[in-house]
Amino acid sequence: MSNKTEEKRAGLRQRLIDVAEAQIAARGLAGLKAREVTAEAGCALGALYTAVQDLGALVMHVNSRTLARLGAALQAACQGAAAEPEARLLALASGYVAFARANRRLWSALFEHRLPEGVETPDWHKRDHAVLIEEIIAPLAQIRADLAGEALVMRARTTFAAVHGVVQLSLQGRFVGVPEEDLADEVAALVRAMLRGAHLA
Repeated sequence: MSNKTEEKRAGLRQRLIDVAEAQIAARGLAGLKAREVTAEAGCALGALYTAVQDLGALVMHVNSRTLARLGAALQAACQGAAAEPEARLLALASGYVAFARANRRLWSALFEHRLPEGVETPDWHKRDHAVLIEEIIAPLAQIRADLAGEALVMRARTTFAAVHGVVQLSLQGRFVGVPEEDLADEVAALVRAMLRGAHLA
């Protein structure tokens, strides 16, 4: 394939991802329609399948962008925090809440999207999800020096899941969720309680 053809395909892929990202941000994942995406991107419907395989793959590309932005936001939250691991974990939780609130539909799409049964998530997209826990591991290791390797990663996943669950229930407006105006404070309280438990373990 010529470089010109590949550049043209890459440009189309970029336009499709840009349009899909804007549509998800405006209407949520359920509002994403292949025909509307391709029409706005200025291409035929069939070009979607040439450029990015299918609509599911397009969503994965959008989600990878969101994950990259989330990772940058979490790193920035850590940079402004004190050096103590407890302060870093609290900053990460606060940064996660702030990102989810500011990017609600794109953030939701990270967890709403499902591939068809029997279709495996590509390795490149699995790797992009590492940002959800990689910033947690270092401060957690300082607090729990007895954990290492897979045990440490598992505890980081559990820590993330606990915070994420509170955030998700709140932003979805579930009756058991905390009011959004209290979300940041309640997440901080949860993290502090987890830290107290970690020190006692």
